[in-house]
Amino acid sequence: MREEWKRKLSMFLRGWGSSLLVAVLIATSFKSAIADWNDIPSGSMLPTILIGDRVFVNKLAYDLKIPYTTLQIVKWSEPKRGDIVVFFSPKDGKRLIKRVVALPGDTIAMRNDRLFINGQFVRYGPPEKEIVDQIPPIEQDRYVFLSEELPGKQHTVMFAPSRPSLDSFEAMTIPDGKYFVMGDNRDNSADSRVFGYVDRRLIVGRATMVVISREGSFLNPRWDRFLGDLS
Repeated sequence: MREEWKRKLSMFLRGWGSSLLVAVLIATSFKSAIADWNDIPSGSMLPTILIGDRVFVNKLAYDLKIPYTTLQIVKWSEPKRGDIVVFFSPKDGKRLIKRVVALPGDTIAMRNDRLFINGQFVRYGPPEKEIVDQIPPIEQDRYVFLSEELPGKQHTVMFAPSRPSLDSFEAMTIPDGKYFVMGDNRDNSADSRVFGYVDRRLIVGRATMVVISREGSFLNPRWDRFLGDLS
């Protein structure tokens, strides 16, 4: 009986088994090195990205890495200010999503939630209404929404005035090969103010699109956010 089982297993591995293994390796390699998605479990990127969004991650945005590793094969671009990037936390290795606000060589500081980059305060103005309206009206009064104009990128951020937060820090210069990232929900985001700079090799790719979105379960889809642009 045992010999018969071994014979059948061997036949399977020589046939469908090997094909299945190759297919799995191809699929997982694709996710590891080319494209993937990221489910959003927290509100640190509100109001730009909502809890329940599933975002597309372009892993070829900046470079090509050896599958299953952070080892770079070839590089053709670098993250820019304003890019939303997926990366491994330098603190505990968890995969996170935040916005790049300062590049290698930049000097950055913050005064009462206002960014100061390379000798100039970042400009703030009225927010985009369609972005703010992603937040339920009953919650909007708890926050302040502003349009933040990073050099080369404008986006909406939100603040919670009543919440204790790291709203100020002294000027620092970003080292070579490092990036300073922050959540758009500035008073409710554990970001580079907490875990420090993000090494270039830890950046997985760029988040470019909300593929699908749901509120709670898939039985409550947010149709208006499907295929929404994040660039």
